[in-house]
Amino acid sequence: MKIKVLILAIDRDDDFGVKAGVSGPVIGRDACIDAALKLSLADPEDSDANVVYAAVKLYGELKESGEFDDVEVALITGHHDVGVKSDLELTRQLDMVLEKFPAEGVIPVTDGAEDEQIFPIITSRIPIISSRRVVVKQSEGIETTYYIIYRYIKEILSDPEAAKVFLGIPGLILLLYGIARLISIKYPQSVNVISATVTGTILFLVGAYFFTKGFRFRFSLRETVTEQFIPLISLIAGFLIMIAGGINVYLNLEPIAEKMLGFLPGTNLLQVLLYINAINTPMVIGIGVMILGKVVQAYMKKNRHLWYYLSAMLTLPAFWITIDLTTRYAMSIIVLSKLEVFKEALIGIADLIISVLIGMYLKEKTRGWEKVEAGTGVKGV
Repeated sequence: MKIKVLILAIDRDDDFGVKAGVSGPVIGRDACIDAALKLSLADPEDSDANVVYAAVKLYGELKESGEFDDVEVALITGHHDVGVKSDLELTRQLDMVLEKFPAEGVIPVTDGAEDEQIFPIITSRIPIISSRRVVVKQSEGIETTYYIIYRYIKEILSDPEAAKVFLGIPGLILLLYGIARLISIKYPQSVNVISATVTGTILFLVGAYFFTKGFRFRFSLRETVTEQFIPLISLIAGFLIMIAGGINVYLNLEPIAEKMLGFLPGTNLLQVLLYINAINTPMVIGIGVMILGKVVQAYMKKNRHLWYYLSAMLTLPAFWITIDLTTRYAMSIIVLSKLEVFKEALIGIADLIISVLIGMYLKEKTRGWEKVEAGTGVKGV
């Protein structure tokens, strides 16, 4: 294949510049060896020096084989801030190399996945006819795994929502436990109380965060006070209803069991099923109060999503029936073939159908509200 080939060593994070003071591009066998020696002396453990040595070795082999018309070796260095800056610098240096040596094909030499990220940039200027990855003492898998982990951690840190979950919540847990440990030093007799309080606080805060995210409640303080006051009040009221109902059921589980089963549940599974069935009503009422706040807010502000919130609230009876039937069936209190079960299931299905029809009707009726919102937004701007 009689073409001009460029052997290209790549240092994307500019270790040559940062550690050895070598500025890219470096063109030619002797200049590349000199640059590699400088980096080896500055940091003997850096694998980028071995990349250049490998490129020079490949240059000698291809030169000796006479397979190509002409062969040249070069080193391009990026920027320590890996990303856009480094890739722009590598592109600039590649153009400089191609001006001095107008190659028709290139063989990149790298030491891992990070440097290979610029292959699309190279191919936009010159075809890649082959590539070489240099693996020194460390495992190739470790190098690639490190880069993948590094990239995802960087993405998590740059995404505010992901950072709240992966860093904010663990940080809150560590902070609360740290405070508890400090308090327990001065009051060692209250270790159990402090530990239980901290654990309960953590569970409450984490659970509240995931619950509000799941139901898409937003908690911007300014927006909550000025625009989301009614949903906030309904959210608090709904929570209190569910908490009060849960406590009440827990304290009266034995009388409830005697009434429903005629005996005390002997297994943990039976107790859980009984508890879920008993808490069904306060839980559905609490959720209904929460959604009611969204319905009132949507109606007052002419929000076109009113149909969605109202439909969701109307499906709650079907939700209650589903939990009631499934838990009672699991506890062998009812048999599916009984007429009363069929009637309850029919009521649930009818509730779903009615809520869908009402939702479809309201969706059509509130189409004009969308235009009102859009007009308001334009006027406000």
